[in-house]
Amino acid sequence: MSKTTNKFSPEVRDRAVRLLLETERQHPSRWQAVMSISAKIGCTAQTLNEWVKKAEVDSGQRAGIPTEMAEKMKALERENRELRQANEILRKASAYFAMAELDRRSK
Repeated sequence: MSKTTNKFSPEVRDRAVRLLLETERQHPSRWQAVMSISAKIGCTAQTLNEWVKKAEVDSGQRAGIPTEMAEKMKALERENRELRQANEILRKASAYFAMAELDRRSK
């Protein structure tokens, strides 16, 4: 999800995508259908087009990484980054205390 706040709820997005897919055949092209529906919903045509593409990926109609998988990957990458940071902190602390122990023994 982007860092900007989302103006539209998931229900509105789903409804807009469903409406577009149901009425697409009534328009000469998909883009004209997108333009028509987006004006009714109050979002940009590009936004609605992205929602439709994502829905098609999630349903397997279009190649790409489904939303659920992308969210899992993002969470795993975040966890991996946090674990690497924790390991680095522990490595530095271990080196610090090892040096302190050596200094204590040499006195």
